[in-house]
Amino acid sequence: MSIIVWIVIGGLAGWIGNMIMKTDGGLLKNVVTGIIGALVGGFVMSFFGASGFTGFNLWSFVVALIGSIILIAIINLLTGTRAHHA
Repeated sequence: MSIIVWIVIGGLAGWIGNMIMKTDGGLLKNVVTGIIGALVGGFVMSFFGASGFTGFNLWSFVVALIGSIILIAIINLLTGTRAHHA
């Protein structure tokens, strides 16, 4: 069951992270971004003494979303990609 939680929360966090950062992403990219973002967010939260990804709850979603935004920002910085303006 836990892998399904990672996929669901990761997909939502990746999708919203891509919307916030104004980047394009399909379903698979959103899920991967969210899952890696959850790991990044967990690392960042542990640095500040808070808990990371703890399961299917709002806190885990926030951690994954913060991590996704950080991940997208780092990727954009390294690749020189800018946000798409509509």
